[in-house]
Amino acid sequence: MVKKETGLDLNPSSLLKRHHIFVKFAVSFLLVGLAFRLLVSDSLPFSSSVAESKSPSPPLSRVETNTIADSPLPSSSTSLPVQVAGAGDLLANESQTIQNATVAAECDLFVGDWVPDPSAPAYTNATCLDIEAHQNCMKNGRPDSGYLYWRWNPRDCELPRFDPEKFLDFMKNKWWAFIGDSISRNHVQSLLCMLSQVEQAVEVYHDEQYKSRRWHFPSHNFTLSVIWTPYLLKADVFEDINGVSSSETQLHLDKLDETWTEQYKNFDYALIAGGKWYLKTAIYRENDTVTGCHYCPGKNLTEMSFEYAYHRALKLVLNFTMDSSHKAFVFLRTTTPDHFENGEWFSGGTCNRTAPFKEGEVDTKDVDAVMRGIEMEEFEKAASLGAENGVTLKLLDTTGMSLLRPDGHPGPYRQFQPFAKDKNAKVQNDCLHWCLPGPIDSWNDVVMEMVIRGSQ
Repeated sequence: MVKKETGLDLNPSSLLKRHHIFVKFAVSFLLVGLAFRLLVSDSLPFSSSVAESKSPSPPLSRVETNTIADSPLPSSSTSLPVQVAGAGDLLANESQTIQNATVAAECDLFVGDWVPDPSAPAYTNATCLDIEAHQNCMKNGRPDSGYLYWRWNPRDCELPRFDPEKFLDFMKNKWWAFIGDSISRNHVQSLLCMLSQVEQAVEVYHDEQYKSRRWHFPSHNFTLSVIWTPYLLKADVFEDINGVSSSETQLHLDKLDETWTEQYKNFDYALIAGGKWYLKTAIYRENDTVTGCHYCPGKNLTEMSFEYAYHRALKLVLNFTMDSSHKAFVFLRTTTPDHFENGEWFSGGTCNRTAPFKEGEVDTKDVDAVMRGIEMEEFEKAASLGAENGVTLKLLDTTGMSLLRPDGHPGPYRQFQPFAKDKNAKVQNDCLHWCLPGPIDSWNDVVMEMVIRGSQ
């Protein structure tokens, strides 16, 4: 005991030194404890989030989601509010994902702009053998090529380029028909040229004038048709290849053209269009009786508007497709504007522009606005009927995007080397149809996207 007692150092300076050591140890302990406290506090929310993710919770209603999103940021000292904030973040992310998907699904493919595109066209007159002579602008000597380097760009979403291989795979064992006038023929040639970069089609049918034709893609068992029916209705037309009539067309407003209706049951996809021919002189018949005439000066017949006839025609066409027991995927394409300036096709009109219009630089012609209005009205009526009957009906609204491309027509180059002999020669211009390759190729970008969306 004496040794223990005598072992104690009771010197004041020694005591002070020992006291300092004790204070330092106590302060160090407090700091370590505080650091541990902070570490544990920060880790709790993370641990809670992980635990929460392992056991799914019931979905929150829209009101609950809004309540969480609108809550103030909680204090960091409480764990439960931190968990709620974490759930809010997850819901916000999920909501944003859904919103993005909804925007993509609802994006209007026909509201956009033509933007410069430095990449080469999908084909040329050297790589595609299906270009009709009147649309073969490159071969016919068109000197500029700037019209080839633009692409259609919707404003609210990305439009993928047409993928011919993917399209053909999608169309295995299917039949697609383009039904309408020469613009439909122009369109099918564009599609043929794009597909020919993967597989060359075999022509298996054509009519006497090569206006109605059919092709087959053996590797994919895909059939592609174009059916010449400019009115879509039964019509007796007396017109030569240059559009010169020897007599008035007899148009039956109550009868569909059997050229396409008798084949309709074969089609998986049908792209239907008309319109322009309704501007021509025609005698209207119903129940095999003459009821009037459109633009028949000098004849003792009741003058009737093309609007009346076009309404009747589209209603009959769309009701047939919507009521049919055969459920095809149907497109209605809207009217195609022309770009004749300083006259019409028969009066010296030309189209010499070499670049697209920007929005606001050109107005839709009254007649095109009227036609598109009729198409929109009849489409809306038919879409309701189609929904009831399980038929897919889509509007291929190419009017606006086409209006902005005055540079894409053959113009004088509908003929081979029109100025070879005389640089000032007066030649007929084509400011309605499209050069191939040309702006009409972008229609196929849109069509493919609509097909993919429709399948989903």
